[in-house]
Amino acid sequence: MRRNGGCSAEQPDAHDATGHRHIADTRPTAEFGWWSCRIRWTPFGSVGEHPQVTDEEADHRKPLTRSPKHVRFIELSGEAMAALLDDDLPGASRTAGVSLTEYFVTDRARWLWQFRLDQMSADPGQARWMARQAVVDDQGRVVGHAGFHGPPDEAGMVEIGYAIAPDFRRQGYARATLTELLHRAAAEPTVRTVRASISPDNAASLATISGFGFAEVGEQWDEEDGRELIFEAPARRVPPA
Repeated sequence: MRRNGGCSAEQPDAHDATGHRHIADTRPTAEFGWWSCRIRWTPFGSVGEHPQVTDEEADHRKPLTRSPKHVRFIELSGEAMAALLDDDLPGASRTAGVSLTEYFVTDRARWLWQFRLDQMSADPGQARWMARQAVVDDQGRVVGHAGFHGPPDEAGMVEIGYAIAPDFRRQGYARATLTELLHRAAAEPTVRTVRASISPDNAASLATISGFGFAEVGEQWDEEDGRELIFEAPARRVPPA
């Protein structure tokens, strides 16, 4: 899932792509709410954000850590994203209040920041759903970014997206990030369904969502990521700790 917040990789690298990816999805007759993947904290936190869940890629050289990880989200405001687009990591870090890494100025990440800024400019009232979050562990290290592709659709569905930096993959951070996103979705009265879009070849992302109540409801063709499987889960379902 790329642009909205699915569970894949953001445009070049995460699970997120272009916001509400107008999917030609072939889901069953039952209309599910959302989850493309979508933060100062209201029920959610700050303002602005949107890709596909960039799950940890399969790196068989590293064993999968089983111990639970804890993450917290720090808002990436429009100002911070604009600084990242200018390759101003120090300025973006000052604005965000955390030390962002080179992972935030890759081509894929820069594509995402521009996409979010365009979304926020087009509809400022939806900014809190589109603002991106930096994912910080309990030692204060920034391990990736996450968020929703946009606000819930008319059926109450949102799509999630997240990306974990290579140095932190296969250590439990993707599942911890997914858990936090699901808690945020469940806290929103208007959200009924959470969606994740994943390439059938992305074994790591498929493994990440297992155990969270997601069911496969169809598939779609993403112009950048190709074929993706669509998974949805009820927003009120409490994910495992």
